[in-house]
Amino acid sequence: MPKLDRDVLYLIFEELQDDKRTLHSCLLINRTWCETIIPILWRNPWGYNLNIEKEKLLSNIIISHLSNKSKISLKFNIIYQKPLFNYIIFFKHLNLSNIQKIISIIDIESEMKSIKKEIITLFIKMNTKFTHISIPYKFDFQLHLIPKAKDHFSDIKFLSCSTCVNNNILIGIMKICKSIKELELIVGEDNNNNNGIIKLIKSQKNLLNINLIYPSYTYDDKSFGETLENSSINHSNTSIEYIKINKSPFTKILTSFINLQVLELDNIQNTTLDYLENLSLPYLRILRTKRVSIEVSTILIKSTGGFLNEIKIDSTFGNVYSNNRIIQAIYNNCPFLKYLKLILLNDNISELEKLIINCNYLNGLFVIIDSLAAFDWDNLFKILTKSSPNSLFKFKFYSYVSINLGSLKQFFENWKGKHPMLLQLSRVKNVEDLIVKYKKKGRVKKYNNNVNFNEGFEWI
Repeated sequence: MPKLDRDVLYLIFEELQDDKRTLHSCLLINRTWCETIIPILWRNPWGYNLNIEKEKLLSNIIISHLSNKSKISLKFNIIYQKPLFNYIIFFKHLNLSNIQKIISIIDIESEMKSIKKEIITLFIKMNTKFTHISIPYKFDFQLHLIPKAKDHFSDIKFLSCSTCVNNNILIGIMKICKSIKELELIVGEDNNNNNGIIKLIKSQKNLLNINLIYPSYTYDDKSFGETLENSSINHSNTSIEYIKINKSPFTKILTSFINLQVLELDNIQNTTLDYLENLSLPYLRILRTKRVSIEVSTILIKSTGGFLNEIKIDSTFGNVYSNNRIIQAIYNNCPFLKYLKLILLNDNISELEKLIINCNYLNGLFVIIDSLAAFDWDNLFKILTKSSPNSLFKFKFYSYVSINLGSLKQFFENWKGKHPMLLQLSRVKNVEDLIVKYKKKGRVKKYNNNVNFNEGFEWI
């Protein structure tokens, strides 16, 4: 077998960067493969789902890179074996929240502040240029005062921080980080540094994404929403393309981002509709809502300019009339829709048929039957086989009550001559023989029986 050039290997493994299992399986092929993969795996070791034992192991690896002088001054009593690689130089994500957490589980006599300073200094000394940084609640270490800080943080593309971070730290970050594209703000209860947040946002000329997170324990802070709204004026009509909010904004914040392409909302139940009535999101392509009232979702869909290609509606409790209104809004405003997830009732099926007739580019449909009452699967499958565009062959059906095998059989029979479907079901018993039969007939290409309620549009 001919040897692959190292640069070619790197390009291949870059494509697999999110497939950690495959990358790990390739580590022991030979030294070249190992040396190419390790930097990719160690860009963001915080991204793994680490249990307490693995966190301790990671902390030991980090500590093993400290100088002997530092280890002695910090009173480390354990002998740390020198690692095979200098892993620190591969880090691109500086997760200070996780570093703080790791420090808290180290059993040594030194003060936390001293350890924190030594470990952060370690990363700086290794001349690492970071692309992602996460700053925890009430973090008090002024990164911008570190010698040559700009050399290490000038390429930051992603910043996550609590709104309770000291103003001086935010202003310092603003001075050394000018190319932030993604900003994640965790809203704290004792937030008192709104000015720092405003200055930070206004200083970022390339900002594209904002993720606004209200932890479940926080109250609804109107003042912070107003702060963000004021700062967003600087970006109105310009750069912001993605917004994610997990609590009612209480302000007219959405009206500030007319160039939005992706909008994700969670737990928006009590928002007043007044300011939404004149909302305009002409370039919106993706809308994902969870625990958002049907009325709000309907208004959002109507505010778009006809470019929506993905709509995902989760955990929403509507009635027949509100469901029909949102389906009507979709087929009247979304001619280029490709993917749709929604909750369906029996009396919504006729409106759904109008939708699949009008949305000629529909490629994937995820239907949730969120009721224990009998559902008319025969009618749904009938309109899908009769009216689906040629592009529609990806289906997910989630129901608390198992689909009748006779209904599925008729669905498969009537699908003759169409594109073989990708089908994902839930709670359907004794269906395997039926699937095998219709795979052979070319009606079903791929299938599984474990679709999850919270899934999106990832297909088997």
